[in-house]
Amino acid sequence: MTAQHAAAGRRSAVIRIVLWLVLLLGGAGLGIWLDLRWFPTWFASPLAHVVSFAAGVLLLRLVLRISRNTGRTLAREGREGDLPRLETNRLVSTGTYACMRHPMHFGLLFFPLAVALLLGSLSFTLIIAPLEMLLMVVMVLTLEEREALAKFGDAYEAYRRRVPAFNLHPDCLRRLLQDVPPTDTHGHA
Repeated sequence: MTAQHAAAGRRSAVIRIVLWLVLLLGGAGLGIWLDLRWFPTWFASPLAHVVSFAAGVLLLRLVLRISRNTGRTLAREGREGDLPRLETNRLVSTGTYACMRHPMHFGLLFFPLAVALLLGSLSFTLIIAPLEMLLMVVMVLTLEEREALAKFGDAYEAYRRRVPAFNLHPDCLRRLLQDVPPTDTHGHA
């Protein structure tokens, strides 16, 4: 990987993190504002908030588990040499990556919904979070795919033909939730 690819990858990661924050904070603010206007009874209901919060905690735990597991897989198998955190230089196609090209993004798709449920915002849960999730799918299928093709070339093209971007098959979802042991600072188990 060239220094130019590495710099572009870091810029892209920073832009995505900022976009995520804008989506989450903006979605939360807009959702609460809409709830106060459209659903004041719902927003004032303690029972609705307790149920919603419990569902949000459960979903957030799943999102974090998926992120941890896929991150550990990338740290172990996607890095050769001394690379900055969050960067990879090897195509990973084992574990969950053998049945789904973007398992980490699949898990993170549900992050806006988890935040919406934690806040108890009906508008965020039913309108805004699904739109944000759709936007994230579009970003993964366009930007992520383009970057992976630029980074890994023909190997990624072959991988893309074999493995779907997202996969809801129960065996693949089971792999997604299986614990992956942590790695040391050098990427070894």
